[in-house]
Amino acid sequence: MHLTSGYVSIFSVRNVINLGNIVIMEIRYKRILLKLSGESLMGDKQYGIDENRLAEYAKQIKEIAELGIQIGIVIGGGNIFRGLSGASKGFDRVKGDQMGMLATVINGLALGSALTSIGQPAKVLTAVNMFPIGEYYSKWKAIEAMENGEIAVLTGGTGCPYFTTDTGSALRGIEIEADVMLKGTRVDGIYTADPEKDPNAVKYDKITYDEIYIKGLKVMDLTATTLCKENGLPIIVFDMDTPGNLKKVLTGENIGTLVY
Repeated sequence: MHLTSGYVSIFSVRNVINLGNIVIMEIRYKRILLKLSGESLMGDKQYGIDENRLAEYAKQIKEIAELGIQIGIVIGGGNIFRGLSGASKGFDRVKGDQMGMLATVINGLALGSALTSIGQPAKVLTAVNMFPIGEYYSKWKAIEAMENGEIAVLTGGTGCPYFTTDTGSALRGIEIEADVMLKGTRVDGIYTADPEKDPNAVKYDKITYDEIYIKGLKVMDLTATTLCKENGLPIIVFDMDTPGNLKKVLTGENIGTLVY
């Protein structure tokens, strides 16, 4: 717990007590791994990057960074190219996955640029060596960047084919010793069925990793879910496309679904 005048730089807040100009905040998290969907970057477009959605994401991320939260980000590339869908159309799977990894680098560069343009320092790290496009990823470079107040944008997936960006997110979250993985989607949590297709779908407030397996829920691929379970990394699935939701999740509001 910290005491300062004005506000307290923290990761996540549960209780706030005002004592004149002194604010006491209870720390919930210190460091997060935020997984963003590449498809969500399309916004209202059919392909590519919607500048308004990108700016909205950057604003939300800067807002929580100003609380002192250390942030690592993994972003998908589905708005540009998905390796698995490419393979189904005749691409070699390895080459298709490599193309998908490059798509995540493009999105990471766009997000890093959007952050720096509003005064939030960010560093793009790549899973394969691409200097000077980005620095070659290592756990220690990412942690150093976050401890220096920079957003660590972790691109290129795992650097290996046959792994999704969900698996890359789980791996990076464990490596950087994140307290939680936040999976930002266009849906406000995990449901018994796809709520966009089934009006009777019911939302879970909390669910265990094992229940996800048993119920066959499509939250993340099984490799990613297993990595999180075996390494004790909780996941919160929430709607990132609604402005303000990222801060709400981190200040303890009951939105999204917790996987534990």
